[in-house]
Amino acid sequence: MSTSQPDAFGDHDHAVCRAATLQAALDRLAQSGARLTPVRKRTLEILLESHRAMGAYEVLGRLAADGFGRQPPVAYRALDFLVEQGLAHRVQRLNAFAACLHPDRDHAPAFLICRNCQRVAEADAGPAACALRQSAQGFHVERLTIEALGLCPPCAAQDA
Repeated sequence: MSTSQPDAFGDHDHAVCRAATLQAALDRLAQSGARLTPVRKRTLEILLESHRAMGAYEVLGRLAADGFGRQPPVAYRALDFLVEQGLAHRVQRLNAFAACLHPDRDHAPAFLICRNCQRVAEADAGPAACALRQSAQGFHVERLTIEALGLCPPCAAQDA
């Protein structure tokens, strides 16, 4: 998969975006030896359907409609697995989950969250993440996520 950013806020071929991200996720799992059960795979497919974060109960509703059960642990276990494997991220601001757009590599994500349409773009925190890790004063940073709230270009244009 290319390391270029999919344009979550603009027009792009989302079918290609989704397929490439899913293939990169499958490749990562094959390398790690982790098992992608049918419910885990369907959960990832649901998260990849659009560039927005989804709450666990929304995912559960979709899984239930597909015959995977209606109990919350069904969704939470699948989501936890995807996060642990680096295939999804938890977006704290929205109390929701988003598919990782770069499952082919470890990285520190920065989320750009549109407060109007709720779409989420993932960027690499890059220098900000490195600076925090270096100045952590002996604290071992295991996971770092940056979230920025604002307006995506289409919503900002409507607001103008």
